[in-house]
Amino acid sequence: MQLWTDGTIYTMQRENHTVESMVTNNGKIIEVGNETDLNNRYGKSIKKIVKLNGKTLFPGFVDSHLHLIGVGETLMRLDLSQMKSKDEVLHAIKDKVTELPEGEWILGDGWNENSWAVPEVISAAELDAVAPRHPVQLKRICRHAVVVNSVALAIAKIDEQTPDPEGGLIDRDENNALTGLLKDQAQDLMIAALPPIEDEYIQKALRKGVEHAWSLGLTGGHTEDLSYYGDFTRTYRAFQKVIEEEGNQFRAHLLVHHQVIEDWHRQGHSFLSGSRYVEFGAMKIFADGALGGRTALLKDGYADDPSTNGVAIHSPEKLKQLVYKARQYDLPIAVHTIGDLAFEYVLDAIEQFPSGNQRDRLIHAQILNEDLVRRVEKLPVVLDIQPRFVASDFPWVIDRIGEERMRWNYAWKTLLERGVSCAGGSDAPIEPLGPLLGIHAAVTRTSPGNDTVYGEEECLSLYQAIELFTKGSAFACHHEHNRGMLKEGYSADFTILEKDPFHIDINDLLSLKVSATVVDGKIVFED
Repeated sequence: MQLWTDGTIYTMQRENHTVESMVTNNGKIIEVGNETDLNNRYGKSIKKIVKLNGKTLFPGFVDSHLHLIGVGETLMRLDLSQMKSKDEVLHAIKDKVTELPEGEWILGDGWNENSWAVPEVISAAELDAVAPRHPVQLKRICRHAVVVNSVALAIAKIDEQTPDPEGGLIDRDENNALTGLLKDQAQDLMIAALPPIEDEYIQKALRKGVEHAWSLGLTGGHTEDLSYYGDFTRTYRAFQKVIEEEGNQFRAHLLVHHQVIEDWHRQGHSFLSGSRYVEFGAMKIFADGALGGRTALLKDGYADDPSTNGVAIHSPEKLKQLVYKARQYDLPIAVHTIGDLAFEYVLDAIEQFPSGNQRDRLIHAQILNEDLVRRVEKLPVVLDIQPRFVASDFPWVIDRIGEERMRWNYAWKTLLERGVSCAGGSDAPIEPLGPLLGIHAAVTRTSPGNDTVYGEEECLSLYQAIELFTKGSAFACHHEHNRGMLKEGYSADFTILEKDPFHIDINDLLSLKVSATVVDGKIVFED
């Protein structure tokens, strides 16, 4: 047995509830309470005393929506996410050309024209100018668009005659010439052209992703990776090897993309089956794209480009077929829905094919209206929200949607007050991984270094924000009975912070250090 003591221990059972000490054994919490009482009850069995030395312990923070292998990949590839201009990106590509043999792929992630002074998308012609003999593919921050150069287009056999695939757009200029931009399902046209992904690469990326998550205080994550790296089996095998066989303890709750659901089903898996650390969750579906590339599906179109209202990845009929398939496999669904029309289509499907005793998940849920909120209140649904989107999407999203339509958008506090269950995630690597970043954004509705508050009436309390990443994440994956709080019988997963976030300036959250991360009673990261 272990006794955890000498610090501030927040149980998250209710607001401001703290205890002096806690006893754990074999990865479970035995009891929380007064140190003297616990010593009297378990003193002879306690083999180790873990002194917190004044630090603050919470139930383990869990990210309710990320792409864990993708997080590791960004640590291995050219990172464009912090670059402040198109010229900076092109200069980075030019430098890579000098480092790599002719013909070798240059891959980058994270460009975001909305964060540049001149918000112009990169073009194939501009990439050709700096990399004329290297194929280049650069993923936009939202991962709903890539830009490639002419060499890459040629390898993929994409030309002016190539039709737009269902649910995707091949961008063209006014003369029908390819711009190099591929949106949503059109990105899949590049898959066969890219260099083959080896098992070692997937495992290395996953290993790096887990280690990075630990360093940020994450004891687990609900991750969607199983359809992006070849077949289902090899990606699942990577999770088994890295997390289970190598002993890198991390609670990986795997969403299963509908494109690999048949493989998953044939192998005899079921909802919440798996192992102690790697288990299966809902069937993942994409209903629309992203706001950055104007592919999120909006009911009334884009205020700054009335010619489009976004992209429906699936028709309403196909969406209902996919939901029906999930029900046949006794699965809830987890659906990417950013736009209000996409959200409406998903609610229509859920209402026609209810989930029974399971909870469906609608991921992002950024653009809503009162009618949609009224409908979702009546359903067994969890909204996977990403508070950090407030920091990255404002103020440009106001122009994109129209100020008069913003009342129900990013309305986290309204949703909670109306009884809608919410869980907190990052969508990393689209946004930086780190629960403290999300908590800060949920409380302040600002971006780091900027005092402008967007939607002040929707600011959460600090307790509410921490709930998103503890109790909220546990509820979303049907583990509210054994995770998300410090309580007898619950998992011994802890996030230990250097200081008490309830007793520091809210902006100091951005630099608050994680002292240790604990999974199943084992310290997996220590600063």
